[in-house]
This record gives sequence, C-alpha cells and structure tokens, in this order.
Amino acid sequence: MLLSACSGSSGPPIADGQRPSSSPAHDAEHPATTASSDEAARAAPAALRKGERTDLLRIPGGPYQPAAPEGGLDDYRCFLLDPGLTEDVFVTGSDVLPGNPAVVHHAILFAVSPDGVAAAEAHDAATPGQGWTCFGGAALPDAGGSAAAGLNSAPWLAAWAPGGGETVFRSRTGRRLAAGSRIVLQMHYNLREGTKPDETAVRLRLMPGTADLRALETMLLVAPVELSCTGEEAGRLCDRSQSVLDLVGRFGDQAGRTVSGLQLLCGGSLVTPRAGPTQSCERRAPDDMVVRMVAGHMHLLGRSISVELAPDTPDRQRLLDRPVWDFDDQAATTLQTPVRVRRGDVLRVTCTHDAALRSMVPELSEEEPRYVTWGEGTSDEMCLGIVLYTRD
Repeated sequence: MLLSACSGSSGPPIADGQRPSSSPAHDAEHPATTASSDEAARAAPAALRKGERTDLLRIPGGPYQPAAPEGGLDDYRCFLLDPGLTEDVFVTGSDVLPGNPAVVHHAILFAVSPDGVAAAEAHDAATPGQGWTCFGGAALPDAGGSAAAGLNSAPWLAAWAPGGGETVFRSRTGRRLAAGSRIVLQMHYNLREGTKPDETAVRLRLMPGTADLRALETMLLVAPVELSCTGEEAGRLCDRSQSVLDLVGRFGDQAGRTVSGLQLLCGGSLVTPRAGPTQSCERRAPDDMVVRMVAGHMHLLGRSISVELAPDTPDRQRLLDRPVWDFDDQAATTLQTPVRVRRGDVLRVTCTHDAALRSMVPELSEEEPRYVTWGEGTSDEMCLGIVLYTRD
C-alpha cells in the first residue's frame, strides 16, 4: 500500500532524463528537453548503439479524451501496451512523447510479466472505454482477482515528468523484460489546462536479452507531507481531518490509508502527526547495490529535495541535491561515479514544501486553501526519491 503512493508521482518517478551530478546543465551527450507535441521541437534521439533497436508504442484505440472521476481535476488512466516480444530483451532507454503536453503531468511504465498478461487483458476488456482508472499504481488484479493499487501488481519500468527527455541508460545497463510481457502506461492528466484529447506515444530502446548488460532495478524512498495553511489563509480544508476526507472523496480509501501509512513507516503519529514544511524518512538498503541514477518528485509547492546515504554519520554522502525545486525540470541525476551501498545502509529522502506558493503559482492560485498531505492530485503533494541501481 505504501509503495502504491510512490507511483502517483509519481510518480514515479519520476523523470528519466539524464543530468550529470557535476553540472546544472543537461547531459550534453543525451540532452533532456521539455516534451513537445511537435516532434521537430524535441532534441534528436541519440544514435543507436550496436545491437540496439527502437520500438514505438501508442495508446491503443487512438486519441484518449481525459475525464477526471468524482468531479476532480486529475485523471489517472492506464493503458495496456503490447511490444510484441518473442524473446527476452533489455530496455536500454525510453522516450515518452506526450501528445498533449499541456495536460500530461507524468507518465509511468510498468512491466507485466507473461503470467500476468491474461488477467491484465481481462481487466482491460472488462473496463468501459480505453484503459482503466489507476490511482496509486498499475491497479492490476492481484491473486484474488481484485484490482491491486500497489506497485507490487507490476514492477516499475520507466517514467517521465516535465523536464525529462529521452533516457539512455549507460555503463552497459538495462531493465530486463521477458518474452511475452506487456507494458502498462499510466498517464496522469492535469485537467486544469483543459481536456483536449491526448495521443501519447512511447519509444523504447531495446537490446537482446543475451546482451552482456547489468540489470537495473529501482528503490523508492517516500516521506510524509504534512503542510498547514499559511497564517493568512483560512477555510474548511485548512483543518487536517476535513482535508483528508476531501482527499479520500477524490481518490478513494486507499489515499487516506497512504497518508496514515506514511506516518507509521516514518516514525510519526496517527493521532498527532507533526506538521511542518520539511519532512524526511529513512529506509535501509535491502541488498548490496551500486547506485547509478537518482531522481526526485514533488508537485507545485515543492521548494527543495535531497537524497542522502548514511546521514548523520562521518560517511554521509548526498546523492541528490535540488536546493531549488523546479517542477518543469525533473530530469534525473546520473552519478558520474556510481556509489556502492551495502545492505543495511541508511538512505534518507528530505523534502521542503511552501504553502505560500499556492497564491503564486497560476495553476493553484484559484484553489481553496487546504492542509496539504501526500496525494495523487496536482493540488496535493508528494515527497519521493527514486534510486536506480544495479547489483554490481
């Protein structure tokens, strides 16, 4: 359940554009640019490497018309894509091509293993229209046949958010995908910018599964968001309990469980959670790993985000440092020197949000003031660190 919240950013996720840690500029070899519906306005794809090919996947059924459920302004829609794999492959890069960039808040790709394809196809067929609603994750059926919101229902494959361009994994790394697999494309549409149809496409870079590559994996770091209204704001939703009820009304009971679960996960209190602009949470590495890329995700009230290894010790290392958060630049950081992490080492994500930004950001200036918690909507917030690593 807790991991399900991460995919709403989202995300994921979330951005997979590459940024070297030594410079604020985008990677000169594989530039990351803000996506555009005009293919000519994007940076040209990097040249294919030996043994690499591309596969272009589109939303099935043509353009999708976003429509938020429950009268909200956020539509999370999942689409089942078939890459037609007859052999195992490595995904060595990805490029999400938003058809309507004005409304695309993020996109996440999940892998569906061959043994889960039949259930995924049945779930898709049983849902009216294109795809299905998927707040929290891929929302595919679990072993009991119910729709599972969590990431456990489908592993994270790739992601995109504003500022992200083409991802090209380096150092002979890739994500393994078995023959017969499918891909779930989760789209988050922010309908504050309209409801014009979207026809997003995804371009995957693929290499044979027999290639001598290291398999990339993802670790997600989450922290609570407990942000009070400013002293100049007032209203019904400035009360935390009312705000959480409103969140549940928009996204379902799972959204409320996530808010509570993050308190339990991060040593907080269910009765009197600590409100404040800065929140953090720690997680121990489950295995030995070599960290190769790190990304962060927040929404429009974000001020800063960091990911640290071994915090509060002489061996402390900052793997990600965004002292000035820019929602329109969520490109990931490629570590110039990969960092080795031992099983049991502590990783900490820290986020700072600012409720005063609500009156300054055009997308939120008309929103009713609210106590902000972790949530799926653009007017809600997230604190998510994304760590991409290999085993060696």
